[in-house]
Amino acid sequence: MNILEYENYQEKKVHTEADFPYNTYLCSIPLDFDRVPVHWHDYMEIIYIKKGHGYVTVDLKQYKVSGSTIVLILPGQLHSIEQYDDLSMEYENIFFNINMLFARTEDTSVTEFLRPLLSGKITVPTVFTSVSNHYDAISACIDACDEICKTKPEGYELYIKGKLFEFFYVLSNRCREDKTTRSMKSLDKMKIIMKHVENHYMEKISIADIAEVAGFSESHFMRYFKETMGTSFIDYLREYRLTMAARLLLASDASILSISEEVGFDNLSYFNRAFKKEYGVTPSQYRKQSAE
Repeated sequence: MNILEYENYQEKKVHTEADFPYNTYLCSIPLDFDRVPVHWHDYMEIIYIKKGHGYVTVDLKQYKVSGSTIVLILPGQLHSIEQYDDLSMEYENIFFNINMLFARTEDTSVTEFLRPLLSGKITVPTVFTSVSNHYDAISACIDACDEICKTKPEGYELYIKGKLFEFFYVLSNRCREDKTTRSMKSLDKMKIIMKHVENHYMEKISIADIAEVAGFSESHFMRYFKETMGTSFIDYLREYRLTMAARLLLASDASILSISEEVGFDNLSYFNRAFKKEYGVTPSQYRKQSAE
């Protein structure tokens, strides 16, 4: 999947009634991109690391991950993916609409597990490694879905649904955890901020603007963002814009000036300096190296 499609999967991926909302994509960091900024969507996502090392952050908690690791991203959870040092990571992204498992008249599988899982009333581990309890049972479900998707025989949708029910059975029956206390209010506030950045990064965003979106005073917002994200909002916004610029450099033939303006920089010289500081090369060198 194109990285720009990935970033806006929830907003831009449209399914018709005839579609089957289960999709898989193979990705590589840094071959495809060096990071996926913090975002969220209404689909369930499974990140299945095959080889290498990297970072995955879920609800602002960072995990160092490596091959044979499965990360569960529930609908609405903030998450990001980053390169670890100069190492690479190959992984599979699996997206599906969990509503595909809901019957028109909800039964106990939905009311006793799926909805409580989505609402946070019950919790399961976020990360499963090859030495985790029940990793084999969980990975077997995903592997089986991957295998049948290679040929997609008639009725394969039924098979995938069956494996997803088996997947959630393992989570429900063997992997439940004691509910942990976390600041949902703080996470919900950050989701509003992240979504605003995602939708408006190409426009001018002042501290006053984003503080108003968050419902904070400017000083409160700056303190909250720094404490929550570990960086200032100005630095985060600049890095986000540079990430989008790097991807546009690879995904289009647009001029560097056009790309810099498209991602929110109104000064080409500043854009070039900021890009080189972030990536170690100029935008033109970055595009040329990637092409080679």
